[in-house]
Amino acid sequence: MARYTDAVCKLCRREGVKLFLKGDRCYTDKCALVRRAYAPGQHGKKRSKQSEYGMQLREKQKARRFYGVLESQFTKYFELASRQKGMTGENLLKILESRLDNIVYRIGLANSRPEARQLVRHGHFNINGKTVDIPSYLVSVGDVLELKDSMKDSPKFKELIETSQTKIIPAFIEFDQNAVSAKIVDTCKREDVSLPVEERFIVEFYSK
Repeated sequence: MARYTDAVCKLCRREGVKLFLKGDRCYTDKCALVRRAYAPGQHGKKRSKQSEYGMQLREKQKARRFYGVLESQFTKYFELASRQKGMTGENLLKILESRLDNIVYRIGLANSRPEARQLVRHGHFNINGKTVDIPSYLVSVGDVLELKDSMKDSPKFKELIETSQTKIIPAFIEFDQNAVSAKIVDTCKREDVSLPVEERFIVEFYSK
């Protein structure tokens, strides 16, 4: 299978940064990166000097795993970013931030991006009044995302809605907690990206 099915905590340990793939667990002492802050595997504790290619690969893998994107999808996003005006690395991150599953996670209606993908696939959200069940759907400025009325009274979403007020909502999203809707009011800026990544290494990786 193309989709990664092994323990996701290994990915955080491999990249050396929290990718927040397990929801609330990532904020506790049970986080695998807190308990074992070294790469998985037999030689995980051994420190080795990384080559230039190794650094480029790690940054690419970090971004890909953070957003839960397959290799082929990530390559297509890079090609799209390279055709746009501006800096390719920043364009890539803006595209990734515009994914529907990421928007659902960023406004607090899912505990993790994997959970957000599952909720989107189940058809719980509308975009501009129409059901969209494609996690990779790219939102645009002016789009309005809404939780379906039939789901607003479910215990799970009630809890998520209550805790969403503790989330730091990116400046390009305007979230209405009462209506459980979010409007894309601006294009994503580099400072809106929460992932600590050096996008220039990703550009260098694909420029070889």
